[in-house]
Amino acid sequence: MAVDKETFRNCMARFAAGVTVVTTIDAEGRPCGLTATAFSSVSAEPPLALVCVDKRSETHASFAHARAFGVNFLADAQIDVSGHFAKSGVDKFADTAWHKGELGMPLLEGTIGFVECRLVYAYEGGDHTIFVGEIERGEAREGKPLVYFHHAYREIG
Repeated sequence: MAVDKETFRNCMARFAAGVTVVTTIDAEGRPCGLTATAFSSVSAEPPLALVCVDKRSETHASFAHARAFGVNFLADAQIDVSGHFAKSGVDKFADTAWHKGELGMPLLEGTIGFVECRLVYAYEGGDHTIFVGEIERGEAREGKPLVYFHHAYREIG
């Protein structure tokens, strides 16, 4: 028998996670994105990564129909960016500095890195969809990561 929702959340809160903003382009060509800690590398050969997107998210349909996505690794000074992309019903890119990557994905300024992925698989994962992409481009920059642990942002060190 599976654990209850509260136990699940309390256990998962004890796993420190880097904070990302996952982005794509919707059917009308507009940038969209959301804050996610459910991101992971999958394989080095071929280079694969995954992100899990809540099916109730306003951007889920855009990810479900997209052929690519970007993952922006937030820096410790980007708590406001994390909060902004966690909101619903707002234009998340109106006051956000970003540019298009080589795959056309929105890439945020000020991050400690990013990957651009071409979608290769999508799996059902309960109330989320697991999107797996082959990393076609990435960049790593200096800086401290934004980390989420036990229901709060934390510093490393």
